Amino acid sequence: MRKFIIAAALAVAGTAAAADPIEGVWQTQPDEGSFAYVTIAPCGGAFCGTISRTFKDGAETQSPNIGKQIVRNMAPQGNGEYSGQVWRPANDKIYNGKASVSGDRMSLSGCVAGGLICKSQTWAKIQ
Repeated sequence: MRKFIIAAALAVAGTAAAADPIEGVWQTQPDEGSFAYVTIAPCGGAFCGTISRTFKDGAETQSPNIGKQIVRNMAPQGNGEYSGQVWRPANDKIYNGKASVSGDRMSLSGCVAGGLICKSQTWAKIQ
C-alpha cells in the first residue's frame, strides 16, 4: 500500500511539472477600463479558457460572462503556438483563433476572412 501511495504522489508531481505553457490563469488586456482573469486548462485533446473573474476600473465586478468559455479547443501546434477558436463577448461572436505563448505573455488573435483580418490582444500570466 505504501508503494502505491508513493507512486501515485510521484505521478501527480510529474503531471504538474509537465503542465503545458498555456495552462494557468491569464489577465486579459484592458479594454475600456475592463479586464478579466481567464483560467486555461485541458479540455479533450486541446485547451479551453473560462472567464473566472472580471474587473472594471480596478474593482472586481460580477459580470454575466463569468463561467463562459472565451478560448475554445486551442490545440497545440508546437513551439508555443496554438490554434482553435476565440469568443468575443462584446459582439457574442466566435472567431478562428491563434495563440502564441512566450514566457508569461500570450498573444491571442481572433480572425475572419481566412485569417486575413485579425484582432489581437496580449495577455499576462498571473498564475
